[in-house]
Amino acid sequence: MGKEQINPVTRIAQPIARWAALLCGWALMAVVALICIEIVARKLFNSSFQGVDEIGGYVMAVLSCTGFAYALVTNSHVRVDLLIARLPRSAQAIANILAMVILAGIAVFIVMRGTVVLQETLEFGSVSTSPLQTPLWIPQSLWLAGLVLFMLVAVAYAAHGLFLTLTGKTSVANMHYGPPSLLDEVEQEIAALESRDPQSETAP
Repeated sequence: MGKEQINPVTRIAQPIARWAALLCGWALMAVVALICIEIVARKLFNSSFQGVDEIGGYVMAVLSCTGFAYALVTNSHVRVDLLIARLPRSAQAIANILAMVILAGIAVFIVMRGTVVLQETLEFGSVSTSPLQTPLWIPQSLWLAGLVLFMLVAVAYAAHGLFLTLTGKTSVANMHYGPPSLLDEVEQEIAALESRDPQSETAP
């Protein structure tokens, strides 16, 4: 793979987003285990843990926001390319980077509003109305951290894409920030299968 085919932003951001996604995945598995224990306890012992559903809601909120960044670095967001594929390469680059700039702007706005929410929670010392009485700044801080990660990646992608477009490297900009082609998706699926089954590389 040539140097131009390696996105320098992705090279830095992807490991961070991957580890964040893995941590959220382990947290989700822990919630699933708690739910299973809750079901057994209710069925056999007529007792219940308080707040399992609340904890699950917090985990899902953090997981969703962290997933934004992971989907971005793996180019997994759904995009409709029915019209853009018919445009000239220069117009495609402009459309792709415009989409990335808009996404970065939305991410910045969301983080700004999320920061206000966290500040108000800290100011009023808000806690949940459940039996756990969870200080809401704890889940909100994790939720905001996922949004900040998404914002940083989106802004870095937008800045890099603008630089490539303004310096005339439209083909590189399209390669990094355009929607994946059908061939790209097939190659990604093959690579994913090979990573899950190392023996397939040595199979006759």
